[in-house]
Amino acid sequence: MPTAQETLEFKVTNFNIIVAFLGAFISLLGLVSFLIKERLYLSEPLISLLTGLTFSPHAANLIRPLDYAQGSELNVDAITLYFTHLVLGVQLVLAGIQLPSKYVKANWKGLSMMLGPIMCAMWMSTSMIVWAMVPNISFLQALAVGSCVTPTDPVLSNNIVKGRFADNNIPKALQNLVISESGANDGLGYPFLFLALYLIQYTHDGGYSGSLGNTGGAGKAMGYWFGITWFYVIIMSTLYGVVVGWLFKEMLHWAEKHKYVDRESFLVFAVTIALFIVGTLGMLGSDDILACFVAGNTFNWDDWFRQETEDDSFQPTIDMLLNVSIFLWYGAVCPWYEFAHNDAIPIYRLIFLGILVLLLRRLPYILLIHKHMRHIHSWSHALFVGFFGPIGVSAIFYLYTALEFLRSIEVDGQQRPDAVKLSEVFRIVVWFMAVCSIIVHGLSVPLGKLGVRMPRALSRALSSDPGSQNGDQPAFQVRPPTGEKDEPKLPSVARHRGKTKSKKSSVDSTTTDSNQLPRPIFRIGGTVMHDSQAPADTHSSPETANGPLDASKLGVPGNNASDQSRPQTPSERRSIRFGDEDNKSTRSAMSSNTIGDGSHRSHVT
Repeated sequence: MPTAQETLEFKVTNFNIIVAFLGAFISLLGLVSFLIKERLYLSEPLISLLTGLTFSPHAANLIRPLDYAQGSELNVDAITLYFTHLVLGVQLVLAGIQLPSKYVKANWKGLSMMLGPIMCAMWMSTSMIVWAMVPNISFLQALAVGSCVTPTDPVLSNNIVKGRFADNNIPKALQNLVISESGANDGLGYPFLFLALYLIQYTHDGGYSGSLGNTGGAGKAMGYWFGITWFYVIIMSTLYGVVVGWLFKEMLHWAEKHKYVDRESFLVFAVTIALFIVGTLGMLGSDDILACFVAGNTFNWDDWFRQETEDDSFQPTIDMLLNVSIFLWYGAVCPWYEFAHNDAIPIYRLIFLGILVLLLRRLPYILLIHKHMRHIHSWSHALFVGFFGPIGVSAIFYLYTALEFLRSIEVDGQQRPDAVKLSEVFRIVVWFMAVCSIIVHGLSVPLGKLGVRMPRALSRALSSDPGSQNGDQPAFQVRPPTGEKDEPKLPSVARHRGKTKSKKSSVDSTTTDSNQLPRPIFRIGGTVMHDSQAPADTHSSPETANGPLDASKLGVPGNNASDQSRPQTPSERRSIRFGDEDNKSTRSAMSSNTIGDGSHRSHVT
């Protein structure tokens, strides 16, 4: 029998701590999520990264990655790589599904320019900046480092082009361009990275010329680059993504046609595609990241799945959980201390490196070529596309992929000295540029909005009303005084709401007043549902010479045929009706038939 001391023993384990912390943080973040994202325009990755830093071993020491990895730095690197793999796979399948039907085929010219000359220019410019700012490295090593930050991160891009700010300021065509470009070029970073890595392995001897396993020169390096990187990794993963996406689409069509699939399983299909591709191509050693994006595009080639899941919140929920978790982990494992204490690059050079990369990596080339891209219509569009090319999860993925490759460059069972030095440069530079991008791009929108609103607020605060100085009226007033010319005309129903009505109008008030005034618009979850049938002039009176307007003319759902003219909700536009929904609709129809209006009731027998 356990003693009292054994019964009351606390089990403060790492598992209990991290699960409790994760649940508390996501709950607290969710309570103010609308305020943070839609009012303050702050991004979840930025908040999660800073929170991970606050509770990391560098500060509160509540999140201890080294303890979870049994005290091994190699295990921490492996966990980070696999976690990043999973998040990228799910995000890229969802990115492919978000695009309209046959988007890649219809916009192949613009995508080709972004994935061809623009991406090559981004790689070369970043590598030249790294070569200039990092001391004692060769240009070939700088090419390897620059390739990690060349792809545009799809996770951070998705946060930028979604939300109220994007809906109000970014055209839909521009949003689709950013999503498609970030999804496609994320998997195309392999050729840039492994071209430099193979050349480093077989042409940079590190002072050990003729060492076993590193001979062959540039010819062997180019053979591996074409044979393995292009054919086995890029081409095979593209074909694999097409086949898997098409098979999953046809299987889901077949299951839905025969009513074998329910709503919940239907919604989770996109995530299962990502898990399947990441697992299978991971075992084959190919590019599962590119395959996930291709599979998402193929799966939604007919736009069927996207339309059927427009009213779904499951995919955004999974997206949010993965984003918050991965950036919390990044905040805990990021080498914050090493930024200022390392043998690779001084901190002042590192800061200048981050600034130059953010300014020169992408923006000049988008401004130069934007007139040849039909989706970018103005300089403001070009500035947006050029500046918001974030560095984040994809850069960390390529960082740990490169570190894993560099560990295999050995001499006499030990990692080659030049590979050891390059690994440190990789870790410091790529992590620092990712952190700079997360902070700068996460604060760009709120700072931009503050810069626009601050002069207006100061102007309104400093401006004074002439009448208020004489004491005639207060300087601040909600509406003009009654009788002035600029008094807005309110509907007559609202003006006479408190007056006595005739007997006839009082009898009909219960049936007409609700139809004469448009219903209020409620905001739920940051989305405002506007009625496209509503009249454009909201200040005009709803009355006419012949009497009050009908509810259908105001676009307000009522008890008449106006319901047929209102726009359908996403759930009503869906063509699929699952078995459980059919049962619910039948029960709802039967219950509605048993309830009449007034004193009349009709019973279903």
